[in-house]
Amino acid sequence: MTPADMPSVNARAGAAVEALRAASTELKIGVARGTSGETVIDAGGREVGSIAAGVKIAEICMGGLGDVRLIASTATPRWPWTVQVHSAHPVVACLASQYAGWRLAHGEGKGAFFALGSGPARALARKEALFEELGYRDSADTATLVLEAPRPPPAEVVERVARDCGIAPERLNIVFAATQSMAGGVQVVARVLEVALHKAHELKFPLERIVEGMGAAPLPPPHPDFVTAMGRTNDAIIYAGRVHLYVSGAAADARELAERLPSTGSRDYGRPFADVFRHYKGDFYAIDPMLFSPAQVVVTALESGESFHAGQVNLDLLDASFT
Repeated sequence: MTPADMPSVNARAGAAVEALRAASTELKIGVARGTSGETVIDAGGREVGSIAAGVKIAEICMGGLGDVRLIASTATPRWPWTVQVHSAHPVVACLASQYAGWRLAHGEGKGAFFALGSGPARALARKEALFEELGYRDSADTATLVLEAPRPPPAEVVERVARDCGIAPERLNIVFAATQSMAGGVQVVARVLEVALHKAHELKFPLERIVEGMGAAPLPPPHPDFVTAMGRTNDAIIYAGRVHLYVSGAAADARELAERLPSTGSRDYGRPFADVFRHYKGDFYAIDPMLFSPAQVVVTALESGESFHAGQVNLDLLDASFT
């Protein structure tokens, strides 16, 4: 099945949003109508949210084409609770939907709003050059956007998103959760597979050859400070994320991909992410992009049956970040 033949990620996510709304009380989230008629779901702003809500939101981010679970793992003994992700359609689920690639901003100064949008609404708006390469286009009449933010976007951003998606605002769902919240932490760490897909793309590995993928990363404890919380979610992947990709084509290519994928190859590897972020004075784009990678990878070449292992879990740096 090619990306062009894939089902609508927004239609699949819309059904998951309805289930999220129906369970709002038990998930400790808030549901309301915004000023433009959009549905707004607070999963970690004024509402406390929950880990269970984060799991469901992570699946919404993947457009209903991924399975996300919370499991216990011995890979990180001091931090055993782990977010596990799997997709049989990883390119569309991760890059056409889950990837936080839509920059949304409005205003200046203290009242300014800025957030990176993830989720299936991206596949309707197609504002990123990446979509020209993916070959995937959604055509749903409803859209769902997920924001890593402590508050909902202002009306100006809502109307822009609806316009770019080609829908009426009342057909738009916006889910938001701060990085410091429990749900926010889960949905960011659930990008462990997406991070590997994105780096494979940066390494020029043909995306159509990535057949299936799974990943896991430890669930970090939340922290009220934004930089610390952001650091922990990144470190969960950089120093303890584990990914297994199944690829077609030559085994030599699979071996090279495995060797180049882990975070250990980055010039900025070796310090908790919060320290790296402060070193660059908060300039996210000054950080080596090769750092955003899982710690350990396995790449299986389907034609030959060979598997190639690279990278390692760094428990010392994980502890330095999480404690």
